[in-house]
Amino acid sequence: MKVLYLGPKREMLISHMELQGDEVRHTEEIISLESTILEEIEFIVSFGYRHLIKRTIIDLFPQRIINLHISLLPWNKGSDPNLWSFLEDTPKGVTIHYIDYGLDTGEILVQQEVIMDNNDTLSSSYNKLESSIVELFKKDWVGIRDCQIAAYPQPIGGSIHRMKDKAQYEQYLTEGWETPISKLVGRARDMD
Repeated sequence: MKVLYLGPKREMLISHMELQGDEVRHTEEIISLESTILEEIEFIVSFGYRHLIKRTIIDLFPQRIINLHISLLPWNKGSDPNLWSFLEDTPKGVTIHYIDYGLDTGEILVQQEVIMDNNDTLSSSYNKLESSIVELFKKDWVGIRDCQIAAYPQPIGGSIHRMKDKAQYEQYLTEGWETPISKLVGRARDMD
């Protein structure tokens, strides 16, 4: 299958798809219907892609665009899901879901809870989430690609965040991405 991978280049994902017989193209650039990179593409995989995928592209690839998201949806849709899972003390995990017109609102294909250690930092917790989603993708890619995994709607509720929402909490990132998660747990709740 011809697959377009959107987001920062992660060789472990690309090489896994190629090992399954897929031909993979990669870009981090904005795509449109006029993008030549879309020629002959049959499936799109997004992970860490910084642009919204346009409706016209979603319509062209129904149930053939997935997103790898490092949160346990419906919690922490949108920006900085790892950070928000601590600030709001919500469930932590990873989700592979279809892309629809909303922001991380598509039907869930597979997800997995990830347990964090009190000694983790934002950086080490992110690495755990990234490793977990890569392994989940490797385990389920063929089933997802071949439509053998039934998707289901996201539960009601959860949360959503934009990049600008983080500004009022940056004071707690005393050591940047090495800030211990123990210093962040529940901070958003405490400020409300």
